[in-house]
Amino acid sequence: MSTSWGWIGPYFIVIALAFLVGPFLASLPLFTHTFIRPLGMNVSQIVQFIADGICLLMVWGVATRARDDLRDNGRGQTFVRAMLFPSALLLIVLIASQAYEAHGIPVLGPPKQPLYNWLVTGGLIGAATWLTFAWVRHVDALTQAFTRRPRRQTKPTAVPTHQAPATSAAAEPAPARQVGAAAVRNGGSAPATLGRYQVMKELGRGAMGVVYLGKDPTIQRFVAIKTMRLDDIDSAEELKEFRERFFREAESTGRLSHPNIVTVYDAGEQDGLAFIAMEYLEGTLLSCYCQKSTLLPSKQVLQIVASVADALDYAHGQGVVHRDVKPPNIMILKQRVVKVMDFGIAKMASASKTHPSLIVGTPRYMSPEQATGREVDGRSDVFSLGVVLFELLTGERPFDADNMPALVTRITKAPHAPLLKYRQDLPTRVQSILDRALQKEIPNRYRHASDMAQDLRDIFQVMPR
Repeated sequence: MSTSWGWIGPYFIVIALAFLVGPFLASLPLFTHTFIRPLGMNVSQIVQFIADGICLLMVWGVATRARDDLRDNGRGQTFVRAMLFPSALLLIVLIASQAYEAHGIPVLGPPKQPLYNWLVTGGLIGAATWLTFAWVRHVDALTQAFTRRPRRQTKPTAVPTHQAPATSAAAEPAPARQVGAAAVRNGGSAPATLGRYQVMKELGRGAMGVVYLGKDPTIQRFVAIKTMRLDDIDSAEELKEFRERFFREAESTGRLSHPNIVTVYDAGEQDGLAFIAMEYLEGTLLSCYCQKSTLLPSKQVLQIVASVADALDYAHGQGVVHRDVKPPNIMILKQRVVKVMDFGIAKMASASKTHPSLIVGTPRYMSPEQATGREVDGRSDVFSLGVVLFELLTGERPFDADNMPALVTRITKAPHAPLLKYRQDLPTRVQSILDRALQKEIPNRYRHASDMAQDLRDIFQVMPR
């Protein structure tokens, strides 16, 4: 949402009145002929001094309010925010020195005396140094402001279409938004119907599955249909495992009913094609906001992550662990509703059907126990959500490496980078929340995702608008 600048009007009105009314009152004979002996000046000089002081206060007030309203977006607004205070200070020093020389304050001594010159010079040097330092430190944001911003992709989808249920953590799949347009050219015709659903068009495709836009003719409802072709699997044992894993997604997600979790309507198998019909959504994947040039305001990030934590806490209460929490599996709808998607590799805590040593998930968002193939519970999702929070606030990942063994070592042993190293504007308590979520040892993390959500809400409720 764009910033409203209607508040700036009253500030300029006060400044204009001070400029107009101050000299007028100062010129009145009553004020010019009334002398305040202890101050060594008449009332006219005092009135002019007060008017100038009001103007200077308004200048600083405008800078303060503007800095609070501008978003720290890593681009032009970040640069302007950094320049506001030093620019205001430089302007105040210049105006104050001119006003002092014009009107004078006898009790403080005449202008141009050595002390006055030292004060003015020191003020100018200090403001100029601050201005230069702010410019140099945020020159990257200024550069980003004039860099062509990549067009944001908001292709409608209901689930992350980059993959069917994952069986390995060897590599991170490419987002479906990048492959969906080429899917039709790569061969394969869409079926006319799947179950009772009419297939309208293809939405996206990954290595093991295709997602179609479908329509339920009975109630005229559009759905997203996630599919996986079974007749391409030669081994009977693998076919059984893949079928079980695919329908486990329907089982785990279908039992969840939460406003922040994608809804599963139906599942079935037809002509060697297994499918799940899901809620059809239109919005933007959270991965679009993980670059430094597209970061969301910090308060909005905390709200989004708190909503995701609520959804995960509900799922954990139902015995479902997501095990692949990452930005491409989270969507922000046009109404700013947060939806968590793709429980395709979720583990049923009540009846383990997945071999505990099997590594599933996306490497850079894994918890230490997940990266080493150990048993996981809801606190593994909390760790992954901490990684997402770090990335949304900084545009960086807390753990990264060039190869899988090095990445696992960093996740399991290396401490994450301090959040305040990248974002000194954030409350220190955000660092504390992140530190607790990213604890290596499971007992040291948040026991429930709802506790993390509550701590985040406690912060953004007191943050400035």
